[in-house]
Amino acid sequence: MRLAQSYEQSFAPQEEAVRSRVVIPTVVIIWLLIGLLAAIQRGYFSSDEANCATIGSTLTTIAAGPLNYVGVNPTVECPGLPQPSE
Repeated sequence: MRLAQSYEQSFAPQEEAVRSRVVIPTVVIIWLLIGLLAAIQRGYFSSDEANCATIGSTLTTIAAGPLNYVGVNPTVECPGLPQPSE
């Protein structure tokens, strides 16, 4: 009986590490898929216009994931580029 207990105790941390290596990436993938769904629902992929603000808003919406459904509306505004001197 004592041998079985020591065997279980020696492998418990390894099993926990393996679980975290599976759970964490799975949660991240689900998070990003929810963000992608929010970006699709907002119509970010339907326009042909691709500029800094559109791409930035799309990427931040995807990164925000489920927060989009609790009121977060991430948008990005790009500053105007400076004009070259004449």
